Amino acid sequence: MNKILCDVYRSLKKDEAYLYVEQKKGLKELPEELLEIFGPAEKTLTLILTEEKKLARAEATKVMAEIEEKGFYLQMPPPRETYMLDLFCKKDKSDHEC
Repeated sequence: MNKILCDVYRSLKKDEAYLYVEQKKGLKELPEELLEIFGPAEKTLTLILTEEKKLARAEATKVMAEIEEKGFYLQMPPPRETYMLDLFCKKDKSDHEC
């Protein structure tokens, strides 16, 4: 498959989680469990996906392969950097991190 007309959906439940699906299939053929975990979805983008396409956090070839195999590609949020934990955790009186 050289090109895929792809819709990208943003999860309204999980921050920075995105689903890439073939436009002609949409969300209707996705596993029920995936849709429950992903939560309500908002369509954010339609694009023509090619092997040469530059994506922010994924290789286009991997996205295309997973869409072809599974019918979707799930992009999860990037891992939090350890040095950034102080922004998310508060130290208690004994100076232990959360």
